[in-house]
Amino acid sequence: MKTQTLSLTGTKQDDVELPKVFSTPVDKNLIHRAFVNLDSHHYQRQGRMPLAGQNTVAASNDPPTGHGQARVARVRGGGPRRGQGAKVAMTRGGRQAHPPTSEKVVYKKLNKQENKLALCSAIAATASKDLISSRGHLIKGIESFPLVVSDDIEKISKTKEISKVLSALKLTQDIQRLENRKARSGRAAIRGRKTKIGKSVLFVTKDAKALSKACGSLPGVDVRTVSDLSVLDLAPGSSLVRLTVYTKGAISEIGNIKSRHLELMEQLQ
Repeated sequence: MKTQTLSLTGTKQDDVELPKVFSTPVDKNLIHRAFVNLDSHHYQRQGRMPLAGQNTVAASNDPPTGHGQARVARVRGGGPRRGQGAKVAMTRGGRQAHPPTSEKVVYKKLNKQENKLALCSAIAATASKDLISSRGHLIKGIESFPLVVSDDIEKISKTKEISKVLSALKLTQDIQRLENRKARSGRAAIRGRKTKIGKSVLFVTKDAKALSKACGSLPGVDVRTVSDLSVLDLAPGSSLVRLTVYTKGAISEIGNIKSRHLELMEQLQ
């Protein structure tokens, strides 16, 4: 399986042989399961103050029966809450019946082989034009997938220069797609989430230091090295698949990925 390498001006260069990772069958259910488990690794644990809802001077009648009223703790003393039920879960302003605790385990584990297989499956999906367009990416005029560009792109450190490269590669149309998003109203706006930036082009490189600086102000554009590549990057929201651009050096590094299913494919051949 071969694909053409593009220069920074969009002209075709020599062909490059794609590694066997791109022959991995695309499994949507596996990628979804891996995404859910990996996404839980950044969850923040929730908890409640132990005395929440109980910071009130309230007590039951002694004895609790024989007063013609429910045996519920009531606020003592003066004030507007005198005689109101308090402290217990069924009362107004009382404690929660079963509040969340910070001891709850929210970190979901994932088998290493399963994670590696999901990553290889997501990488293979980036070669499918139908999956990329079905996710909503604009790819008009782009002929071959996956997109492979020259390693010279890793030396670009200015936004002005990378914008010219994106225009030559016909990727600007997908970035402009995110600029026309409507602002959200309601509860999201009140909580500071008025605007939501989507996902556009993903650059997979061998060295991401300079290119990350150049793409920092471009909406939805991310840069990842092969060693940092994850299902979270390739399938945001567990939806296949993101418009991905590889450098020639990144393709050779992807060929070094070792997985059990790749060994079985070699044995069958």
